[in-house]
Amino acid sequence: MRVLILSKACIVGQYQTKLTTLAAKPKLELTVVVPPSWRDERGTMMLERKHTDGYELIVTPIRFNGHFHLHYYPTLEKILARVRPDIFHIDEEPYNFATFHATRAMRRVNPHARILFFAWQNILRNYPPPFAWMEQSVYRATDAAIAGNREAEKILQRKGFTKPISVIPQFGVPDSFAPMERNHNTLTIGYAGRLVREKGIEVLLRALAQTQGAWQLQILGSGPLADSLPKLARELQIASRVHFAPWIASGEMPQFYNSLDILVVPSLTQPNWKEQFGRVIMEAMACGVPVIGSNSGEIPNVIGEAGVIVSEGDVDGLAHALDALIQNSARRHQLGVMGRTRALALFSQQRVVDDTYALYEKLFRP
Repeated sequence: MRVLILSKACIVGQYQTKLTTLAAKPKLELTVVVPPSWRDERGTMMLERKHTDGYELIVTPIRFNGHFHLHYYPTLEKILARVRPDIFHIDEEPYNFATFHATRAMRRVNPHARILFFAWQNILRNYPPPFAWMEQSVYRATDAAIAGNREAEKILQRKGFTKPISVIPQFGVPDSFAPMERNHNTLTIGYAGRLVREKGIEVLLRALAQTQGAWQLQILGSGPLADSLPKLARELQIASRVHFAPWIASGEMPQFYNSLDILVVPSLTQPNWKEQFGRVIMEAMACGVPVIGSNSGEIPNVIGEAGVIVSEGDVDGLAHALDALIQNSARRHQLGVMGRTRALALFSQQRVVDDTYALYEKLFRP
């Protein structure tokens, strides 16, 4: 069974661990196509070549890099013609030009190959032409879909996709995300992600300005709010306790989580966006770090009973939740144990790989 995955997300070294685990499955020949880099509001992420055992990694040029809806891979058809996969896994939303371009290329090379795509989109949005036309074309040309969350599954069905849908997170938690010895004296609260308004970091800062006790905040990430957030911390008179750091290599993230006592994910739903999963939640939980999250999108379903949920945008509610955990080390420990158990049971790398491979086998059967 020859499988080709097209994925800009797999430029991240930690994400490649999924590929090495998948490639070890019996009777599977895996090829993965990635761009040399990807640009977004955080900057340019370059390809990390870290976990490439057992499969072929092809780096191919990308056009309109950074344009989520418009980018595509001009040499893809030649790659498909050489590899001739039985299953073509397009790790992109169905309304993107990259997905439309890839499905058409695959059908020209081999009309009988099985094609599937991936979808995070958890808000019902009707796109203008030509994106609506491309979306419906992808629905017709593909054989199955993977939805990253339950709401995405429902959206696909409401928009007319009638073929099989498997609900599987895009990536699971690698084994390297595990508890380590913590050697810091000051209680440390953390945030990791894009520095954009919808992530609710301003809410977190305002909540911490009301929070008692000795604490420090570590904010890891980059984005458009990189200048305004330190200014807000100064206005709130907490700047000496708030520390900003740029993105680190994906392999260093377990050490970051283990430097924390609490992780906060205070996302804010917008008209065109709500939290689609919250990957940092499952990674922190796997490291035994208790998590406080807002009720935006998929966050409550990821955290379950293993963390604390607050209403999005509720500064007072978040401050109360932070106070309660800061003052109760036993509760932090309890939530840390519960979170790790949940992360390993539902979101482990092995489970994601097993579920993905099971889908491939169903598609490959004549």
